Amino acid sequence: MSASPLPVIGYTLGDQAGIGPEMMQLALREMEGEPARFLCMGRRITCSPGIPTPETAQAAWDQLECAAQALRDGAIDAVVTAPVCKQSLHDIGFSYPGQTEFFAEYLGAKRYAMCLSGEHLTVALCTTHVALRDVPGMLTARQIVNVGELLAEYLLRLGLAHPRIAVAGLNPHNGEAGSFGDEEMHIIAPAVEELRRRLPHVRIYGPCVPDSVYRDASRGEYDGVVAPYHDQALIPLKLLDFDRGVNITLGLPGLRVSPDHGTAFSLAGKGQANPGSTIQAFRLALRFVRSAVAKA
Repeated sequence: MSASPLPVIGYTLGDQAGIGPEMMQLALREMEGEPARFLCMGRRITCSPGIPTPETAQAAWDQLECAAQALRDGAIDAVVTAPVCKQSLHDIGFSYPGQTEFFAEYLGAKRYAMCLSGEHLTVALCTTHVALRDVPGMLTARQIVNVGELLAEYLLRLGLAHPRIAVAGLNPHNGEAGSFGDEEMHIIAPAVEELRRRLPHVRIYGPCVPDSVYRDASRGEYDGVVAPYHDQALIPLKLLDFDRGVNITLGLPGLRVSPDHGTAFSLAGKGQANPGSTIQAFRLALRFVRSAVAKA
């Protein structure tokens, strides 16, 4: 935690040719009056809206390094990161698939996971940006347990005393006892039992039928869902929480959260982008930090 008596929330502007700077400006205006400090990480540059360049990519990279260093040093309590252009970053030598992996390595996180959260759903992913055909081979009981533990830790740090976590199945109807897929029996069910053993203070459910578990979670039956792959979780989340969903990196020593949208270069500078997701990211960061302080 920072030494400040108030929560200190850092933020980046992402690729500054995108909508990041204006979304941050609108969100910070919404945060006026909050008892907290908000610090921009790194330098602002002059650029043309909608036109990414190597310079805007380098500035985004520099801000990520500044934010990660500040988190590691305890200079900030959490960071809200604006969207970056992965292709532009890769073109200048950024070797990470995205911001999640960058923060995890920079901060030495041995276990980490991507989590998406909105007003109706919170989902943590066992696999992320991989081809659908590769998911069954990558899904292991160990990975499910890791993600389940990280999600439980996050929900506990948010102030939930006994979180309810559903672990979703992979196949239609949970494979119908192996008729069309047996991952539920041989991988997911053992992981659920292991999570129950490791987390007696958390209520673990599963394997849950994937075509209904997200509806049940959106109605308040679960506090979070462990999902086997990206689109199974992101389709319902974006259907319900498109303008308010945020991306959280689980497993870091501090909170990193970002709006769940891209750079939207086509909207940059036009005043048409919706800041709802960025506002939600700041609110979540404040809730997370205040809950940690209350428990200290």
